Amino acid sequence: MTDTRAADRAAIQAVLADSYKAWAAGDAEGMVADYTPDASAVMTGSLRDSRDVIRDNMALAFAGPLKGTSTWNKTLSVRFIGTDAAIVLTESGILFGEQTEVPEEGKVNATWVFEKRDSQWLIAAYHNAPVLAPAL
Repeated sequence: MTDTRAADRAAIQAVLADSYKAWAAGDAEGMVADYTPDASAVMTGSLRDSRDVIRDNMALAFAGPLKGTSTWNKTLSVRFIGTDAAIVLTESGILFGEQTEVPEEGKVNATWVFEKRDSQWLIAAYHNAPVLAPAL
Protein backbone atom coordinates (compact mmCIF):
# COMPACT_ATOMS: atom_id res chain seq x y z
CA MET A 1 0.00 0.00 0.00
CA THR A 2 1.35 3.42 -0.95
CA ASP A 3 1.47 6.18 1.68
CA THR A 4 -0.37 9.00 -0.09
CA ARG A 5 0.55 11.35 2.76
CA ALA A 6 4.31 10.75 2.54
CA ALA A 7 5.05 14.37 1.58
CA ASP A 8 2.92 15.65 4.47
CA ARG A 9 4.64 13.25 6.91
CA ALA A 10 8.05 14.43 5.68
CA ALA A 11 7.04 18.10 6.03
CA ILE A 12 5.82 17.53 9.59
CA GLN A 13 9.03 15.68 10.51
CA ALA A 14 11.04 18.58 9.04
CA VAL A 15 9.13 21.07 11.22
CA LEU A 16 9.89 18.97 14.29
CA ALA A 17 13.56 18.57 13.31
CA ASP A 18 13.91 22.34 12.85
CA SER A 19 12.36 22.97 16.26
CA TYR A 20 14.68 20.43 17.92
CA LYS A 21 17.73 22.00 16.21
CA ALA A 22 16.68 25.46 17.38
CA TRP A 23 16.34 24.12 20.94
CA ALA A 24 19.89 22.72 20.81
CA ALA A 25 21.09 26.14 19.62
CA GLY A 26 19.24 27.91 22.43
CA ASP A 27 17.27 29.80 19.77
CA ALA A 28 13.78 30.53 21.11
CA GLU A 29 12.76 32.49 18.00
CA GLY A 30 13.82 29.62 15.74
CA MET A 31 12.11 27.10 17.97
CA VAL A 32 8.71 28.73 17.47
CA ALA A 33 9.23 29.77 13.83
CA ASP A 34 6.78 27.08 12.69
CA TYR A 35 4.18 27.66 15.41
CA THR A 36 0.85 29.32 14.62
CA PRO A 37 0.46 32.77 16.22
CA ASP A 38 -2.31 31.35 18.43
CA ALA A 39 -0.41 28.18 19.36
CA SER A 40 -0.66 26.80 22.88
CA ALA A 41 1.69 24.71 24.98
CA VAL A 42 0.60 22.88 28.13
CA MET A 43 3.19 21.34 30.39
CA THR A 44 3.13 20.45 34.07
CA GLY A 45 2.52 23.68 35.93
CA SER A 46 2.23 25.95 32.90
CA LEU A 47 -0.04 27.13 30.11
CA ARG A 48 1.54 29.17 27.34
CA ASP A 49 -1.23 30.57 25.18
CA SER A 50 0.46 32.10 22.14
CA ARG A 51 3.58 31.77 20.01
CA ASP A 52 4.96 34.97 21.59
CA VAL A 53 4.44 33.67 25.14
CA ILE A 54 6.02 30.32 24.23
CA ARG A 55 9.00 32.12 22.66
CA ASP A 56 9.48 34.46 25.61
CA ASN A 57 9.31 31.60 28.13
CA MET A 58 11.76 29.51 26.13
CA ALA A 59 14.17 32.46 25.83
CA LEU A 60 14.17 32.76 29.62
CA ALA A 61 14.66 29.00 29.99
CA PHE A 62 17.51 28.93 27.44
CA ALA A 63 19.23 31.74 29.36
CA GLY A 64 18.73 29.86 32.64
CA PRO A 65 17.94 26.24 33.53
CA LEU A 66 17.88 24.94 29.93
CA LYS A 67 21.10 26.66 28.82
CA GLY A 68 23.25 24.20 26.85
CA THR A 69 20.57 21.50 26.67
CA SER A 70 19.28 19.51 23.73
CA THR A 71 16.45 17.06 23.31
CA TRP A 72 16.02 13.39 22.51
CA ASN A 73 12.88 12.63 20.50
CA LYS A 74 11.19 9.59 19.04
CA THR A 75 8.08 9.89 16.87
CA LEU A 76 5.53 7.27 17.90
CA SER A 77 2.77 8.07 15.42
CA VAL A 78 1.40 10.59 12.93
CA ARG A 79 -2.36 10.58 12.40
CA PHE A 80 -4.08 12.85 9.90
CA ILE A 81 -7.47 14.40 10.57
CA GLY A 82 -8.92 15.51 7.28
CA THR A 83 -6.59 17.29 4.88
CA ASP A 84 -5.28 20.11 7.07
CA ALA A 85 -4.69 18.66 10.54
CA ALA A 86 -2.52 16.02 12.12
CA ILE A 87 -1.81 14.67 15.59
CA VAL A 88 1.75 13.56 16.28
CA LEU A 89 2.71 11.54 19.35
CA THR A 90 6.32 11.56 20.50
CA GLU A 91 8.41 10.33 23.38
CA SER A 92 10.93 12.99 24.34
CA GLY A 93 13.29 14.20 26.99
CA ILE A 94 15.85 16.88 27.78
CA LEU A 95 19.57 16.09 27.62
CA PHE A 96 21.55 18.10 30.18
CA GLY A 97 25.28 18.68 29.93
CA GLU A 98 27.13 15.65 28.65
CA GLN A 99 24.15 13.28 28.88
CA THR A 100 23.73 11.00 25.89
CA GLU A 101 20.57 9.32 27.18
CA VAL A 102 17.50 10.62 28.95
CA PRO A 103 16.81 8.85 32.24
CA GLU A 104 13.44 7.05 32.26
CA GLU A 105 12.10 9.48 34.89
CA GLY A 106 12.91 12.38 32.55
CA LYS A 107 10.94 11.11 29.56
CA VAL A 108 7.62 12.58 28.51
CA ASN A 109 4.91 11.55 26.09
CA ALA A 110 3.93 14.52 23.98
CA THR A 111 0.99 15.36 21.76
CA TRP A 112 1.57 17.82 18.93
CA VAL A 113 -1.34 19.23 16.92
CA PHE A 114 -0.38 20.37 13.44
CA GLU A 115 -2.40 22.57 11.13
CA LYS A 116 -1.74 23.12 7.44
CA ARG A 117 -2.03 26.85 6.62
CA ASP A 118 -1.25 28.18 3.16
CA SER A 119 0.37 24.84 2.19
CA GLN A 120 2.68 24.90 5.24
CA TRP A 121 2.48 22.58 8.25
CA LEU A 122 2.56 24.54 11.52
CA ILE A 123 2.42 23.55 15.19
CA ALA A 124 -0.92 24.66 16.67
CA ALA A 125 -0.66 22.96 20.08
CA TYR A 126 1.71 20.96 22.25
CA HIS A 127 1.14 19.07 25.48
CA ASN A 128 3.33 16.68 27.44
CA ALA A 129 3.07 14.42 30.47
CA PRO A 130 5.64 12.21 32.20
CA VAL A 131 6.02 8.72 30.75
CA LEU A 132 6.24 7.36 34.26
CA ALA A 133 3.18 9.09 35.65
CA PRO A 134 2.16 8.14 39.19
CA ALA A 135 -0.49 5.45 39.47
CA LEU A 136 -4.03 6.69 40.13
